[in-house]
Amino acid sequence: MLKLALVLLVIFCPMAIDLYLPAMPQMADKLDTSITNIQSSITVYMLCVGFGQLLFGPLSDRFGRQKIAIFGVFAYFVGSVLAAFSDSVTLLIIARIIQGVGAAATFVSTFALVRDNYNANKSAQVISYLNGIVCFIPALAPILGAWLTLQFGWQSNFYFLAGFAAIGFIVLLIAIPKRPAITTQQQTEEKLSYWQIISHPTFLFNATICMLAMGAILAFVAQAPNYLINQHGLTEQEFTLWFSINATVSIIASFTAPQLIKRSTSLALLCGLLLMVCAACLVLLFQFTFANVSSFMCAIFVGSMGYSFAMGAAAGNALGPFKKQAGKASALLGMMQMSGAGLIVSLTQYLPLAIPFIIALHLLSVLPFLLTLKRYQSAVKPSYN
Repeated sequence: MLKLALVLLVIFCPMAIDLYLPAMPQMADKLDTSITNIQSSITVYMLCVGFGQLLFGPLSDRFGRQKIAIFGVFAYFVGSVLAAFSDSVTLLIIARIIQGVGAAATFVSTFALVRDNYNANKSAQVISYLNGIVCFIPALAPILGAWLTLQFGWQSNFYFLAGFAAIGFIVLLIAIPKRPAITTQQQTEEKLSYWQIISHPTFLFNATICMLAMGAILAFVAQAPNYLINQHGLTEQEFTLWFSINATVSIIASFTAPQLIKRSTSLALLCGLLLMVCAACLVLLFQFTFANVSSFMCAIFVGSMGYSFAMGAAAGNALGPFKKQAGKASALLGMMQMSGAGLIVSLTQYLPLAIPFIIALHLLSVLPFLLTLKRYQSAVKPSYN
């Protein structure tokens, strides 16, 4: 039952992003707003998920994993229902904030439960398994979302999320084991470790790479419906097909990356950063030569492969020095990946640039880290542990 609970908890967050992507153009039309405002609902959600982890991490220690997870699922349910009943973009954004708070609680609870119930080696296996499941969401959720939108309208996506939360609520009440709260002294020590983690150059260098890489993917996710459906005239089904192919590329790369990481983490990170920079160059090249959906998406495929290689290696490097503070380090890393990336994307989407140029800008943002990678590796500080 615990494994079922972990699977349910870990997919709450990505489901609320990928499911309603095909419905965005219809939402903009029905809510009488711009596609940019609808896209901002993704970045707002990501900001809430990211910063919420810093809140719910300590709270899960104080009150137990089950209570925080249950609260998160309930908030997710409320946000989903409110989104389905939204008659304006303002109400939709409020609903997404509530949904994001709930997703933050479920996300933190997932990895806290893994640490509570498995040793170090088994935890790594379980987390890898959970990450593999998450990779399938971008491939499958848009297909379901497109079907729901065509059959029942855009609101059906959020009704589905509400139903999923209701089922999850019942399962989690049974499946999550209770855990005693930590002592006041332990809470104080963990609070002090925040500064140690974020000021460590190994963490900062690699976590920033994770943030920028996530920003590139988030920029594509947020801008793709407008660019491919509205500007290039793709149907919702065609958009879903391209999006699913890209997700499949990411899945293959994600399962290939560990073999390269096993050989050399530095090599995997180098390959990932190189692929992202190459993808940016391809986007720009195709935009100035023969701009079409196929060429654009081929460049995105290269960027997605780079993301998969770079993210795993950089995240492992960032958490490496903090064996005793792995929970706090994970929360900070998650905050930077989601809130940091969401903030950057929310700013760049208003630049007076064509969408391909905005995505290329995000992909090129890792270039300074590629150029300084060798220098960084020769000056790495030792672990705190």
